Amino acid sequence: MSLIERFAGVFFSPQAAFRKLSENRVWVDALVVVLICVAVYGYLVAPFINQDTLKAYRENIKFQERLGKERYERMMKGLENPTTAGILVRNVALPLVFFFIGLLVTGLIILIIGRTISTEGTFALVFTAVVHASFIDKVLGAAVRLILVFMRKSVVQTSTSLALLAPNVEFTSPAYIILSQFDFFQLWMFGVLGYGLAAIFKVSLRKGMLISYGFWAVKSLVYIALGFLTRTLMG
Repeated sequence: MSLIERFAGVFFSPQAAFRKLSENRVWVDALVVVLICVAVYGYLVAPFINQDTLKAYRENIKFQERLGKERYERMMKGLENPTTAGILVRNVALPLVFFFIGLLVTGLIILIIGRTISTEGTFALVFTAVVHASFIDKVLGAAVRLILVFMRKSVVQTSTSLALLAPNVEFTSPAYIILSQFDFFQLWMFGVLGYGLAAIFKVSLRKGMLISYGFWAVKSLVYIALGFLTRTLMG
């Protein structure tokens, strides 16, 4: 299948698309597309992230005291006058590196989970499925989030998750941290990935979905824990 056929298949006929992908691990071109989308999104939202960060640091007196006057002023100066190189590193290069590592870790953990119920499948095939499923979150999802960011002129509380149902809740609150994990595009992505895992591990669709959403649940718990840790450090 061509890249366009695979892209369309992920959205409109995932079962057939992933069945073919389970027989032919083609992922390089798909990965390039996803990485480009991650990089472009990071670059375009950089000014809004910088603006939100400045506002948060200025309003957090406890954080200022903990950081120390000299270090705080140095940090604020860097945020107020960011260099192009700094923007590219913080908002493009680092997100790309962490995202790619995240794909590898995701593929490895899912393979380990799959091995508990099947002897079929390889890391390369799982990685292929994860990369293609990412079209949903990192292409379509990112496009929707980008529109919301430009409309609101802010990244803070710009979400495609259940957090939308609580617009007045602070983004550092426990409710927001938990609700933000139930992202529409993430849930869609892992649902589609379930088709791929069923084909790769040669198990029923139910088991494929169980593996996929099982990983999502574990990932969400980790992100919730990190959110609470960040809240403690900032508070």
